[in-house]
Amino acid sequence: MPLNNMSIFKSTLTDNGYRITKAREDTFKLLIGSEPQTIKELITKSKGQIDRVSIYRNIDLFEQLGIVQRSYIGWRYKLELSDHFISHHHHLNCLRCGQTIDIRDEKHIDNFIQNVCQDFDFQLRNHQFEIDGYCSNCKDI
Repeated sequence: MPLNNMSIFKSTLTDNGYRITKAREDTFKLLIGSEPQTIKELITKSKGQIDRVSIYRNIDLFEQLGIVQRSYIGWRYKLELSDHFISHHHHLNCLRCGQTIDIRDEKHIDNFIQNVCQDFDFQLRNHQFEIDGYCSNCKDI
């Protein structure tokens, strides 16, 4: 884990008047280097090291502070670190198996979004681009 990510995390907490606790640090570490995860996956991944309630509370706080963001897949969602910690990207979401595939070729998508905003004289603050469908393993089932 890059030291910079941990220092950004800690300063985000302290700058907003929150303490750095072991449970918050451990919850943050569960999110590093992973594809988007559900709360259930985070709880399982913690292997009992962080209690369920702390994970829910920490994630709520992290969302408020912009540390994590939700990636919606239909009515469900997964969590991942925000653009402050990982490079901005978009996703393909399989509606059958739940796999999330990162789209790393941002140039075309981001150019499209910029052009749409320019055409409508709209000032962009934030965006998410998700494509829901079926992965290569699930499309023929």
